[in-house]
Amino acid sequence: MEWFTESSYWLSRLVFQRALAVLYVVAFVSAARQFRALIGERGMLPVPRFLRRVPFRQAPGVFHLHYSDRFFALWAWTGALLAAAVAAGAADAVPLGAGMAMWAVLWAMYLSIVNVGQLWYGFGWESLLLETGFLAVFLGNDATAPPVLVLWLLRWLLFRVEFGAGLIKMRGDSCWRDLTCLHYHHETQPMPGPLSWFFHHLPGPLHKVEVAANHVAQLLLPVLLFTPQPVASWAALAIVVTQLWLVLSGNFAWLNWLTIVLAVPAVDWSSVAGDRAQPAPPVWFEVLVLAVAVLVVVLSYRPVRNLLSRRQVMNTSFDTLHLVNSYGAFGSITRVRREIVVEGSAQTGNGPDTEWREYGFRGKPGDVRRLPRQYAPYHLRLDWLMWFAALSPAYARSWFGPFVERLLTNDPATLRLLRHNPFPDTPPAQVRARIFRYRFTTWRELRETGAWWHREYVRDLAPPVGLASPNEPHTRTGTE
Repeated sequence: MEWFTESSYWLSRLVFQRALAVLYVVAFVSAARQFRALIGERGMLPVPRFLRRVPFRQAPGVFHLHYSDRFFALWAWTGALLAAAVAAGAADAVPLGAGMAMWAVLWAMYLSIVNVGQLWYGFGWESLLLETGFLAVFLGNDATAPPVLVLWLLRWLLFRVEFGAGLIKMRGDSCWRDLTCLHYHHETQPMPGPLSWFFHHLPGPLHKVEVAANHVAQLLLPVLLFTPQPVASWAALAIVVTQLWLVLSGNFAWLNWLTIVLAVPAVDWSSVAGDRAQPAPPVWFEVLVLAVAVLVVVLSYRPVRNLLSRRQVMNTSFDTLHLVNSYGAFGSITRVRREIVVEGSAQTGNGPDTEWREYGFRGKPGDVRRLPRQYAPYHLRLDWLMWFAALSPAYARSWFGPFVERLLTNDPATLRLLRHNPFPDTPPAQVRARIFRYRFTTWRELRETGAWWHREYVRDLAPPVGLASPNEPHTRTGTE
């Protein structure tokens, strides 16, 4: 049916699906490389313990049938390989049903991981990847032109991502309304990037322009996605530009990249690529697409109600399959950056002569002379949770004690999450955690000291603790 498909969007679909598959690769690789220390059998929040208290209906996935670290690793690496094959065009080289099955398997495989990931997977971009991946199943492949309904559902998703983020800002922190939030945000964001220091030192008036542009991008441009072409295309491209600005200024895993990918299907490339004749869709495909459209409309009720509520919440899933979710970010802005510095000592006791050595993290600030690195779209889950723990020890209550225990035994899986282990040969006798206030240095301080950060001690987070004995590995920290 001509009304059902839109042949001029074939290039948009191609770019969207290939880029989405690449992000799936990143997500599966991130899971495969980090799970043992975080949620593995000997992890900080073990999956087997989680599965004993959470039934299948609350967290559906394959791991309710079987879990072992070996099986999880095989699952994650298989997902990465399948995603890489789809990114290379495998889903377009097979019949329509087989291509859809590939996308469905990717979605189901990652859903199984997210639903046992607990705190480590409690980020909005996990649900966003799943919701986007679910819609990608019904976008078809080269065997048929892209279905119009799914193209509109992808715009609806992008609208909720951007508009939800815009509303939560306007309803939240007053600095969004007086245009001063970016006086702080580049410095206090969860994981600064290599250019964040320079963004922070932009002139104050330019920071206000940034905030105003953000409001336009999140409150006006999403509405224009539903207007006729070429206005919708220009709105989508403007959203891409604003997301690239965020990519340059910080590390937000794949949130910004996935938002860029979501903008692609709204762009009409027909003036550049032209139409491409494709077969009419089979009836079963049309029926499936119509059913999915109805499902999304029905499930959108609670996210829409949340958007309209004065008590709007962000990054919430309303169903265990993460099909239609609410999104948002930075409803409030931290004015002061606090960081947890974890240190170990080969000595016992805590006197003035005790030598403490600092553990280095990959992404979060530590060494004041180390320029922040670019990791996005890769997700450093421990580093992100350390940022939350510095805001409030309540965020770390369930996992920080186990983290310290694993440092005290030089647990290989945990140490692989870190950049630097100051005790490569023998585990430390004790470990402590302290909170420091961090701020970016000024231009003058950078020239004089070579340091990107200045830090000052605030207080202890966890007092020095050690293993009671080889047979009693569990100890308590001040966060418990």
